Amino acid sequence: MAGGIAFTFFIAFLGYLLAKAPGFNLVGQLASAIVIAIVYRQLFGYPEALRPGVVFSSKKLLRLAIILYGLKLNIHTILQDGLGLLVVDAGVIIFSIFSIVWLAKRLKANPTISLLLGVGTGVCGAAAIAAIAPIIKSKDEDTAISVGIIALVGTIFAIIYTVLRPIIPLTDAEFGVWAGISLHEIAQVVLAAAAGGQEGLAMGLLAKLGRVFLLIPLCFIFMYWMNRKAAGDSASAKIDFPWFLIGFIAMSILGSYVFGHSIPVSDEALNAISTGTTWIITAAMVGLGLNVSLLDVRTKALKPLIAIVTVSILLSVLTFLIV
Repeated sequence: MAGGIAFTFFIAFLGYLLAKAPGFNLVGQLASAIVIAIVYRQLFGYPEALRPGVVFSSKKLLRLAIILYGLKLNIHTILQDGLGLLVVDAGVIIFSIFSIVWLAKRLKANPTISLLLGVGTGVCGAAAIAAIAPIIKSKDEDTAISVGIIALVGTIFAIIYTVLRPIIPLTDAEFGVWAGISLHEIAQVVLAAAAGGQEGLAMGLLAKLGRVFLLIPLCFIFMYWMNRKAAGDSASAKIDFPWFLIGFIAMSILGSYVFGHSIPVSDEALNAISTGTTWIITAAMVGLGLNVSLLDVRTKALKPLIAIVTVSILLSVLTFLIV
């Protein structure tokens, strides 16, 4: 098993190196590593000898990464300063999920990938997809394809936001809020909102944290929906409780009210945990990426890609009008 785990981290390291290259530095380590994993699968096939460790990374390490991701959610900040934005954030999530699913049906796109893209667009990109995927019993290849698409689309939109900043008639704070309520990943919000200075970045992160916070009730809603669906279909198994979500909540509470308060923790230590979380989730996504066949990408990804680009454009326009 150790060999398979080491293999996923090795590809994650290659993704880290690739992310330093021009062009890929905008996409980031996660998406770069998934690209390498998919290319490896096409050239050399699935590493069967390493399967136990690869599966461990894609399943167990993924859940660990989601738990640690909870440290990025500052509940105190949201409750103190961001309650008003939560209503807008909830509207963004509802609009994103239902719009992409509706459009995907019209396009006859893959329903699982489309649903995951709706969640990723509405909440927080790859992390949200990784949290929802086991609840809806997504195939590993569908999860990996969804993460790849959302990383690509979100990065392109973040760059466009940055380019538009000088001509957008918004204050720095308003621009930050716009980025925070409409872009996909936290890293993409940082990239775009930084164009609005410190005030823009602070407001962007505050708006984004509200969407991350809403991942918690969204997971329970999906769990309830899947269990109702299973109850009406004797062929479906009842959904196991996502215990990793409890870990996510616990880490959020610790990060918000304990670490740095009752228990002194340096910023360096928290940054180290954040970096470690990135490496763990990247290795986990490598495990998923090794399951992807390019034939499946061609047949499954195009229509969901059209759906997410269309809805992302609409989301950007509508949230701009709201701000």
